[in-house]
Amino acid sequence: MFLLDDKPLPLDTSFIHNNIQYPANWLRLATLEEKEDIGITEVADPESYDDRFYWGVNNPKDLEQLKSNWNRQVKDTTNKLLAQTDWMIIRKAERNIEIPAATVIYRAAVLTECTRLLTAIEASSTVPDLVEVVTTQNWPVSE
Repeated sequence: MFLLDDKPLPLDTSFIHNNIQYPANWLRLATLEEKEDIGITEVADPESYDDRFYWGVNNPKDLEQLKSNWNRQVKDTTNKLLAQTDWMIIRKAERNIEIPAATVIYRAAVLTECTRLLTAIEASSTVPDLVEVVTTQNWPVSE
């Protein structure tokens, strides 16, 4: 990341310094000496973090609240995935029309993934553990 007067200077953006307009591609084309001559410094980019789990770098959100939120999200996803085939369950109950085997297998896979995730979320003892769980969701795809 480039800094000019202690302010970030984005690439591919024109800028004005000491009443001189610099074109958007200037930072890419300028030599290190040209940049230093007008006071531009290069520093390491700030560490990134996933704001779903952290307030900032090395500043995790409350684990119990995160677990509660992710449990709710997993249940919501489960309900939405099952809702697509709920009509077949109702049809079976009302008119005794068989549910296709692929649908039975799909619904069972959705419920299995839901159970796996809820169990793993509850077992998470740290925020990084929770991140690992929720970033490895493996929901089935209906046919």
